[in-house]
Amino acid sequence: MFIKMMLSAIAVAGCVLLSGPATAGGEVPHVPTSLVGSIDLSIERRMQEAGIVGLGAAIVINKKLVWSRGYGFADRERAVPFTHDTIMNIGSISKVITGAALMRAVQDGKLSLDEDVNIYLPFKVANPSFPDEPVTLRQLATHTSSITDRSSAYAAAYHFGRDSPQALGEFLHDYFASSGKNYSKENFLASKPGTHREYSNIGAGLAGYIVELAVGENFNVYTKRTIFAPLKMGNTGWLMSEVDLAKHSSLYIAQGLALPIQLYGLTTYPDGGLRTSVKELSRFFIALLDGGAYKGVRILDKESVDEMLRFQYNPANKPDNVKLIGEGSMNSGIFWATKQSLAKIGHNGADPGLVTMMLSDADKQIGVILFVNTAIRQEDSEAYGAIFDDLWQLGVAIKGARVN
Repeated sequence: MFIKMMLSAIAVAGCVLLSGPATAGGEVPHVPTSLVGSIDLSIERRMQEAGIVGLGAAIVINKKLVWSRGYGFADRERAVPFTHDTIMNIGSISKVITGAALMRAVQDGKLSLDEDVNIYLPFKVANPSFPDEPVTLRQLATHTSSITDRSSAYAAAYHFGRDSPQALGEFLHDYFASSGKNYSKENFLASKPGTHREYSNIGAGLAGYIVELAVGENFNVYTKRTIFAPLKMGNTGWLMSEVDLAKHSSLYIAQGLALPIQLYGLTTYPDGGLRTSVKELSRFFIALLDGGAYKGVRILDKESVDEMLRFQYNPANKPDNVKLIGEGSMNSGIFWATKQSLAKIGHNGADPGLVTMMLSDADKQIGVILFVNTAIRQEDSEAYGAIFDDLWQLGVAIKGARVN
């Protein structure tokens, strides 16, 4: 009986298909329902096979939201459907918002991407193997700073059942200051800053903290004022205390059965702690794809967005472990990366109980956002990519239908 109830709820989960004539307010033209009829069955089947409890998705075509929907449950135990308004923490997609905040501070003359970060900090950040080599914000944002995430220290940034009781700056002091309780030479690579790419969450947290110091506001307050409020992202925040938890998805880990886990806070929240919905995140995504503005509201100058999205690696400035052309090639913007050998740009995210994707084609004509509230077993993990591919093909079909 429970299985039948669950499948029924999946079928009726909240949906929006924007339709009607285009207006000055930005409504999109009619999307033929024939284009979306088959995706429900495909996604529901993949969810059932992989043990995914709930997901939300949105499709952006030519800088307009054309489709968004939820499937399954935000809270299975209470039979709450997952909709496009469901709030969920989004993992490392958060870094793109941190990148936008960083570029806003640069735009306002508060920061430089290429200065030694130590001119902004109350403690020193230096690779002990290269103590005289500066670490820059550009390096932090392109994951070439030589900072690495030492797992035993980074694990302590997660606080299940509550927001982090530790301040971001305190955690970073403990990690980088030579007197800090978590300081170690192993917090850095044996590579000169700027020469090797290694993804660093703590480096992203450090970038957020530098923004905080430079603008004189807590990072969560600054991003709310400069990004979320202008875009009317009223259900978006970094902390559990900043959002309506009644609208927040539960998180699950699938181990045969999908088991709920506690929500958690993250001390280094600029690297992965944002909570939002697919509908609200689509506004930010569109603003980036459209030169910094959404429906006439500007969060960044076009020049700042161009720099954020510009490929930062080139033959004269390339990490030693990155290919720039051919299969397996990649590049990076400011907390923004390429996927599928330069075919797509954006960011993915993964954390306990969740997987997220926010990707556009290189021409910024098609964009897909996907939130999944279930971390599934390795053997089922291809389901995430398959669902994303289904959504992408729907986007291609919608774009073609609108052109024709």
